[in-house]
Amino acid sequence: MTGVARRQVTDRLRRGVRAARAWGRAVRPGEPGPLPDFLVIGAQRCGTTSLYHHLAAHPQVRVASGKELQYFSVHHGRGARWYRGHFPRLAPGERTFEASPYYLFHPSVPARVAATLPQARFVVLLRDPVQRAYSHYLHTRSYGLEPLSFADALDAEEERLARATRGGPDSAAAHRALRNYSYAARGRYAEQLDRWFAQVPRERIHVTRTEDLHTDPAGTYGDMLRFLGLPAFTPEAFTRHTRRVDHGVSQLTPALRERLGEHFAPHNARLTALLGWPEPWPG
Repeated sequence: MTGVARRQVTDRLRRGVRAARAWGRAVRPGEPGPLPDFLVIGAQRCGTTSLYHHLAAHPQVRVASGKELQYFSVHHGRGARWYRGHFPRLAPGERTFEASPYYLFHPSVPARVAATLPQARFVVLLRDPVQRAYSHYLHTRSYGLEPLSFADALDAEEERLARATRGGPDSAAAHRALRNYSYAARGRYAEQLDRWFAQVPRERIHVTRTEDLHTDPAGTYGDMLRFLGLPAFTPEAFTRHTRRVDHGVSQLTPALRERLGEHFAPHNARLTALLGWPEPWPG
């Protein structure tokens, strides 16, 4: 069995175990568990796994049965009891959360979240979209799901997504394409935030840059805790947690970097205007 096949089997087994446990809790008499107090909603390949571990280390935070539950995107049809079955019962003062970075991008999620979690808060990490796009490509390729070169995948992206979502964004084919092949689309952050701001008051959404979490982890983390209403706390270490996929000669050539930079320039300008940032990404 190849390394890719082993990863696919392991991931399926883990998801199956979590789902079975959640179903078991959901069908028990009584309340299966609370709804989350906050969500990390994106973006993918922007450090959400590291942030998940930083937040999970807080003494007043208890985590769900897995980092990414994908209830509001992939599993919404399973119902709220299934979702609540993933969360632990809480002592007074404790909070719980999950981190599904697909939530920021999927167009159906903001309205679903607003209807189900009217008081929750939301955290968004955003990274230089050029770097994010290439990291996303490597991630998809590492699972054996991307046969194309990075340049060809960018050329094919628009048609791939359009074809898969003709019947709407919630089919299995749509989820597969939106999750795996949205290399450039997921970096157009302003249009995704616009959808969220249309459903959720801005004061309940905290947006920060991955680069700030890397260069000033204590300060950036402290700002998040204040936003979430959690007491000040410093983890023993701000360890980066990521699945390393950047092996081999980089396909992010200077020409592709320039092409993507030109593509994202107007979207970055919209983002800075939307959030009041002086610049999108540190030089």
